Amino acid sequence: MKISPVFASWLQVGPLALVLTVFFGLPVLVVIAASFFDFDHMAIVPAFIFDNYEELFTSEVTLQLYLSSLKFAVIVWAITLLIGFTVSYYLVFHIDSLLLKIALFLVCSVPFWTSNIIRMISWIPFLGRNGIFNQILADLHISSQPLEFLLFSDFAVVVAYVHLFTLFMVVPIFNSMARIDTRLIEAAKDAGASRWSILREIVLPLSKSGIALGTIFVVTQVMGDFFVVKVMSGGQSASVVSALSNEIQQLQYPPAAASAVILVIVVMLMVAAILRVVDVRKELAS
Repeated sequence: MKISPVFASWLQVGPLALVLTVFFGLPVLVVIAASFFDFDHMAIVPAFIFDNYEELFTSEVTLQLYLSSLKFAVIVWAITLLIGFTVSYYLVFHIDSLLLKIALFLVCSVPFWTSNIIRMISWIPFLGRNGIFNQILADLHISSQPLEFLLFSDFAVVVAYVHLFTLFMVVPIFNSMARIDTRLIEAAKDAGASRWSILREIVLPLSKSGIALGTIFVVTQVMGDFFVVKVMSGGQSASVVSALSNEIQQLQYPPAAASAVILVIVVMLMVAAILRVVDVRKELAS
């Protein structure tokens, strides 16, 4: 019995479509429906009202929370991009031995084999007022007073984020750079191009897909995280998701659902803007 190509393609995507519908589509629909419900601090009242969204859009606190989340996302993105691009460039173009490349790449990834929570909390004894870093500064007579801003601050939040998410920038950029034909680099050198010109005219354009994917990974994870902000800032900083978490703990599910819907829309718009700038599918196919 011959199966038509159309039916065969539906058979291939059918199981995945079913899984996504049950475990992703339906929960999203439930959250969207709950965002229009009312509540009386004791129970959820099924209704169709816009009060939850009205409170979000008219609250100055909401704007401040989004600005705080975007601030963390931009700073962490810039730092991880710099580190990820530099590490990838060194591994691809300055290490000739394939075995050594693999070994160094594994060295970069080994810390990420442990729990995110363990890696994040490990910064607390290092950055604390009486922590290792302040002790080193005191022993070297560089600072007579402990540096207070190192822990329970925006600085600590950024450090933890960079530590947690740098690999998500390194891997896609490394993959993009590894696909660059080294003969292009050699031809550019023979033509008298400087290292900066090669970087600007060849490496950067051909690494766009990796940079875009790394940006999506890092930005979406920062925008969707609250635990790092809560622990590393000591309650000194806030984000959209931390406020959403507080609403859930207070059983304010409809406002929390509305916040979740708006956050998903904002993140989707950010991802769409990135994909608008860089057509990842076209770059990977070329």
